[in-house]
Amino acid sequence: MSIRVLIADDQMMVREGFSVLLNAMPDIEVVGEAVNGREAVERVRELTPDVVLMDIRMPELNGIEATREIVAADGAAKVLVLTTFDLDEYVYQALRAGASGFLLKDASARQLADGVRVVAAGEALLAPSVTRRLITEFSKLSDSPRLMSSAHAAYGELTERETEVLVLIAQGLSNAEIAERLVVAESTIKTHVSRILVKLGLRDRTQAAVFAYEARLVTPG
Repeated sequence: MSIRVLIADDQMMVREGFSVLLNAMPDIEVVGEAVNGREAVERVRELTPDVVLMDIRMPELNGIEATREIVAADGAAKVLVLTTFDLDEYVYQALRAGASGFLLKDASARQLADGVRVVAAGEALLAPSVTRRLITEFSKLSDSPRLMSSAHAAYGELTERETEVLVLIAQGLSNAEIAERLVVAESTIKTHVSRILVKLGLRDRTQAAVFAYEARLVTPG
């Protein structure tokens, strides 16, 4: 079955361009478009897409708030944030709101399609070279005393091995890479990841990475 995609962007050229690129893929179908965050929330409710390509800066309701509402109300649709700049404070806020990752608007057709597939499969779009730098930079801007206190209390529930896996997630490693690093089966890592998400009350690997930086389990560098 095709991956159902909704494109939310206030620029018509962006919507049309992405629609053409994605509809050319045999396994992806653009089922709708939205011109602002409020319409995006409504369209998700109507169309039940698998993935929402979400611009951040939109009128009426911005992409951050729209992401938060979609994640809270639906739970099935994954949000992939679109941005012009890789180091963007708003992208970090969107990740904290529940987005599963982000793409630059100048991404190639292949990068765009691969990003949609990764997020639709339930994985986080965590490119170590970009996303880790972004999370590191903007975790400094959060209200860190409160966040660090609650984060430290929460990760105290994790076992030593789960904490180790969480750190490697934040460094952008895949399950296969973590399994190789720790010399265990990939299925074991999947179990650890599931337990981490449940214990910390997190949606996916992207939020786990954000959590690890906010708790200072991973430090800038």
